[in-house]
Amino acid sequence: MFKALSNEARLQILQWLKEPEKHFVPHEGIDMRKIGVCVSQVTEKLNMTQSTASQYLSILQRSGLIQTERIGKFTYFKRDEEKIREMAAFFDREL
Repeated sequence: MFKALSNEARLQILQWLKEPEKHFVPHEGIDMRKIGVCVSQVTEKLNMTQSTASQYLSILQRSGLIQTERIGKFTYFKRDEEKIREMAAFFDREL
C-alpha cells in the first residue's frame, strides 16, 4: 500500500476517483460512482500511455485501494472506500 501511495500520479488517480463526475465524462452511460472509470479515461486524463496508466491502476488494485469491474470489453476502476477508511484509521492509531 505504501508503494502505491509513493507516486504522485497514483495519488492523483485516487483523488480523481474520489469524485469522478468532476474529473471525467461518463463512459457509455456508466454510473461512475457505482461502477467506476474506464482505463481509457484515466489514460487520457494522465496524458500518458495506456501501458503506464494500466500499470498504475494495477498497483493501486493490488494494494487494495481500488476495485475493478469488467463490463464487456472494458474494465472500470473505483476507489475501495472501506479500505481507504481502514488505512486512515491505521495512520490515526499508529502515527
